[in-house]
Order: sequence, then C-alpha cells, then structure tokens
Amino acid sequence: MEEFEDFVAGALPELLRFGVVLTGDRHRADDLVQTALVKTMRRWSSIDRGQPMAYVRRVMVTTQLTWWRRLRRETAMPEGVDVVDPSRPEAAYDDQDELARALAVLPPRQRAVVVLRYYAGYSEAEIAETMGCAPGTVKSQSAKAMRTLRRVLHTDEDVRPPAEALP
Repeated sequence: MEEFEDFVAGALPELLRFGVVLTGDRHRADDLVQTALVKTMRRWSSIDRGQPMAYVRRVMVTTQLTWWRRLRRETAMPEGVDVVDPSRPEAAYDDQDELARALAVLPPRQRAVVVLRYYAGYSEAEIAETMGCAPGTVKSQSAKAMRTLRRVLHTDEDVRPPAEALP
C-alpha cells in the first residue's frame, strides 16, 4: 500500500492536468482521477510497476468514455481554465485558452484521441489499445478532430502543437 501511496503522491498533479484536458472540466477531472485511482488501487498488486501511469491513463479514458455514453452530452471547457503550467515560457495564456476552447468543441472520443496523441504522446497502436478500438478508428477520429480544430482555430495549417508546448 505504501508503494501505491508514493505513486499517487508523485503522479497526482500530472493526472489532474490530464483529466482536465480529457474532460474539459476541473471538477469532473477531480472525480475522474479519484475514480481511476480507486480502480487502480484495487488492482495494484497485478499492475506492471514499470507502467503504472499508462494503466491509470487507460482507466481514465475508458471511464470518461463510459460516463459520456451515459450522459450523452458535451461538457464545455470552463472559462479561463489552465490546461498547462502557465510558468512555462512557451505556454502563453492566449494559446492555452484558444486550445482549451477548441478542444471543448470536439466530441469525447475525438478529444480523447487528440489528448492521448499530443498530450500523452501515445502512438496510434497505443491509443487503439487504450480506447479498445481498431487503429483505423483512431486514424479516422484523429483526422476528423484535426479537421475540426483547423476550422475552429481558423487555420489551414496542420494543427499539431509541439510536444514541449503541452505538459
């Protein structure tokens, strides 16, 4: 149990940021992280200790998608939410706000694909495994999300934030 507590203490800030980006709401992110950590704690003895963060993120994604299916409604990004550490020089507040609002437009599955790809740095195969779908589904959801983000952000350029711009 002590090992799990140490993991939670170190991983909590990152999990909360991931949850905010994934859900679009700080309070739902808190609930999501708490739920994912409870599920993780129950299975802690059987989890690969080399990849506990990947396990928790997968639980978060599948839990969020389950919640969304039950609610069948979009969650708006709260006004002025910080999704990245504002002390980082490359994370200008205007860019954060614009990106947060653009992500809020995406349906949950598309948002999950974008967050896993560009925030968590997962490959298409890892995203497919995490979301429990085919790699082709990941590609199509990603393409639709990028098309929407280009439209929302009013750009014809490829919308791919640099890895260092996201926490």
